[in-house]
Formats: sequence, structure tokens, C-alpha cells
Amino acid sequence: MARFAMALHGGAGAKRSRDYSREVPHMQGLIEAARDRLQKGATALDVAVETVRALEDSGLYVAGRGGFPNELGQYELDASIMTGPERHAGAVAALQGYRNPVEVARLVLEKTPHVMLAGAGAARFAEANGCERIEDPEAWFTQAGKGEDNHPPGKLAHGTVGCVVLDADGNMAAATSTAGVFGKMPGRIGDTPIIASGTWCDGGVAVSGTGQGEYFMLTAACAQVGWRVAAGQDVQEAVAAVLEEIGDLGGDGGLIAVDREGHLATLYNSEGMKRAVLTPSGEIRSVVFDD
Repeated sequence: MARFAMALHGGAGAKRSRDYSREVPHMQGLIEAARDRLQKGATALDVAVETVRALEDSGLYVAGRGGFPNELGQYELDASIMTGPERHAGAVAALQGYRNPVEVARLVLEKTPHVMLAGAGAARFAEANGCERIEDPEAWFTQAGKGEDNHPPGKLAHGTVGCVVLDADGNMAAATSTAGVFGKMPGRIGDTPIIASGTWCDGGVAVSGTGQGEYFMLTAACAQVGWRVAAGQDVQEAVAAVLEEIGDLGGDGGLIAVDREGHLATLYNSEGMKRAVLTPSGEIRSVVFDD
């Protein structure tokens, strides 16, 4: 029987000039709550979705309530989930009008033969399944991203949240959610809802990405970590190699991953990454920068 482990991220868009005194204890609290759930036998899928939903609802990160609008002032939200070893997945892209895209992504996984729904189709599906609407976007969204513009205009400033979990039965799950890069063109879809690019879980490793999504798509970043682990690399080496490739193309961001033995990787090539981990020994860490 596997010992459980997990990691979460609140985005690799962190910059040293900003105060993260709210985010660090918030992430730690989420890890502590997840640990308690895992100790009671909760599944990796339930914990991943619950954790990402809490990140969306907090308004502290560039996902869910903290999302940043596109050029037209519209909030288009993306999310995906995947479980292993069975490789079931669900995703939504450019979803408008609903609070928790990760919950809608789970419904896509559980109630449809599809992997992704987008735009108006995703919204109709959310409505049909009784998902919670956003009645007044201007009052509900906090626009947390206004305080974390980590790139010059037009350079894909970003923010995302995600979670990877190994439960006590050896099941794995990964979930990722975002409002996309700041001031994006209407209809722009990044890596977050794309299985293999922004989220991956194959039973050997669960991975969630955060960063400039175009580069994560060009490298199939999260699935590439899985393929590298399957080929014999340890999870730290695999994540480091993928981030190096992203950097060589001119992109930045981070990846969190957990393998089936509970080994964790939380690496980034940006200025910082909001992240927290629970190790198999029970240690919890919540940090933004390395020093």
C-alpha cells in the first residue's frame, strides 16, 4: 500500500516585489486539510478537485475568482483533470459564467464520452448539470492578477493553480485551473485545459503545469514528464529536463509532479512559484521563493 503525498501550486508568476503573506498560510492550510482527508481514505481525484476548487474560490490566484479578464473584459476560465492509471480525463476551455471550472471538468470526465468542452458548449453543459453560476462578474472576481504582472505587455504574463495527488491506495490524480495569460485575446486557449500540455496522469506520475502556456503546448510538457519517468528518469530529472526545453524555446513557468512512490518535484525557471507539498513522511512545506 502506497503512502500518500501531494503538491499544489498557485502559479509560477510570482515576483519578489509582491507580498505573499496571505498565500503562503492559505496554501499550507489547504495541504493540511487535504492530509486529513487522505488519512481518512479520500481518493486522489476528490482531493485534487477539492483543493483546486478552494484555490479558485480564494481569489488569491489567477484562477477562478482571482481570474484576469481578456481584452474585452470577459472572464474565460479553463481547467482540466486526469486520473491514473486508467487515464480518464475531463476539461473545459473558455468557460464563461460559472464559478468553478474544475468542477465542470470533472463532470465532463464523469458524464460524457468527451475529454474537452469549450465556450458556449461548456457553459450549456454546466447549466444542464446545475453548476454554480456567477451572477455579477464585476462583484465576484477579485482580479488578483493586477498585482502580479510578471512580464511586459504582450509577453504572456501568467498565473495558474494546480494540484497533484497520490492517495493511500496508490491512485493518482492531477488537476489544473486558470483564467489564462493577462489581457489575452478573446478565445485564446493555453495549455491548462489541454491534456498532455497542462495536466497529465498516467499511473506512473501526476503532473500539473503553470507558466506561458504556448510553450507548454509546444513541448507537451506534462505528458513529456510522464514519458521520461516511464523511460527510467526520476521525477526530479524529468521535470528539470522539460523546464530546460521550455526555457530553450524562450518560455518560463513551473511544474509540480508526484510519482507512484511519493517522490515529489516542484521546479520552476521563473522568478518564483507559489507552492506547497505534503511528503510521504508527513512533512508540509509552503513557500514561494527558494531563499
